[in-house]
Amino acid sequence: MTAEALAEPVVPVRRAWMTWLFLANLGLWLAIYAPIQVLLPQQAELLDSTAKEAVFGLVTGVGALAALVANPLIGLASDRTTSRFGRRHPWTLAGALLGAVGLVVLSSASSVGVMVVGWCLVQAGLNGMLASLTSAVPDRVPVRQRAKVGGLVGVSQMLGTVLGAIVVTVLVSGLANGYLACAALVVAGALAFVLITPDARLPLTARPALRWRELWVSPRRHPDFAWAWCAHFMINLGNAFGTLYLLYFLGDVVRHPAPEDGLLVLMLLYGVALAIGAFAVGAHSDRTGRRKPYVLVAAAGMAVAALLLVAWPTWPAALVAAPLLGFGFGAYWAVALALLTQVLPAASDRAKDLGVLNIANSLPQVIAPLLTTFVLASLGGYRGLFAVSAVATLCAAVFVTRVRSVA
Repeated sequence: MTAEALAEPVVPVRRAWMTWLFLANLGLWLAIYAPIQVLLPQQAELLDSTAKEAVFGLVTGVGALAALVANPLIGLASDRTTSRFGRRHPWTLAGALLGAVGLVVLSSASSVGVMVVGWCLVQAGLNGMLASLTSAVPDRVPVRQRAKVGGLVGVSQMLGTVLGAIVVTVLVSGLANGYLACAALVVAGALAFVLITPDARLPLTARPALRWRELWVSPRRHPDFAWAWCAHFMINLGNAFGTLYLLYFLGDVVRHPAPEDGLLVLMLLYGVALAIGAFAVGAHSDRTGRRKPYVLVAAAGMAVAALLLVAWPTWPAALVAAPLLGFGFGAYWAVALALLTQVLPAASDRAKDLGVLNIANSLPQVIAPLLTTFVLASLGGYRGLFAVSAVATLCAAVFVTRVRSVA
């Protein structure tokens, strides 16, 4: 059992396993992005229409702090779990259930304080689920297959965004029903993955001691891990600058007559392009064994998409930028997951180290809302915001070139 839990995998995973991982990730991302893109902005505007940006920024920023803490802590705990149900599965299911509780709280929130509490529960639970699901890739998937699986994870994130928007704007009506639908879907995806797929057990005698100082990964001892973290952080920061306030951009700058409908159109274009980028680039990266050149191309494409909206903050430009951004982000996620799992310091700490890497997903959600207020007021409004998005993305390309152990 110890060898199975900690060994580098060599047997390719089957399509059925990839399908259940995909569905679990789909439910996870749907439950995160449907609120971020649609429900939370609408709820913030209902509670305080004159300060909707500030309310939205407060809720998402504090929630991201909860994610920041939960991801590596739950990852560390899962690395040391000796449950007879497996090493990761108990945390996958527990995270989904906690996230669902938070969504239920949000469905009846009548104040900003309750919104903050609900979203913190969502972020803590779903980021714990993210830590355990992400660790399934280095636990189960050989290196030569990881970009393909990474492409599926990237597509699940895209589809979660698109389907989430469809669910809460087309299939169900009202904020409360939208939140409850997200809760049901994330639990369903987690249950299916936990009940159907195997999970290696770590015997009690092999469990390392739980030391909180182990959350730290030394950049001096593991420079490739540090550079990969910085690149992942900057990509996600650029993406946060470019997408968090997209609904407000469509309404306040583009003057779209129906911003929610416009957002749905952009997400559909973004989603199709992301799927193409993820599958095409992921498969090619696995065949060649190279990662960094594809990250560089992806980052360049995402930066160009942001710069289009700097030059032309119009609806036609948004229709061009959305698929370009989607293709770049899909290509990046396919290759990045493979690259990130190849720089992990130790097999015994996979989930913890991936949790530390996932801080690079969550921390931008804390920083971006705080900086966005300044950027919008002092750097030319939404033009300045998209310019900062492009700069952050290009910085990611620079950082990834410093990774030495991955081609």
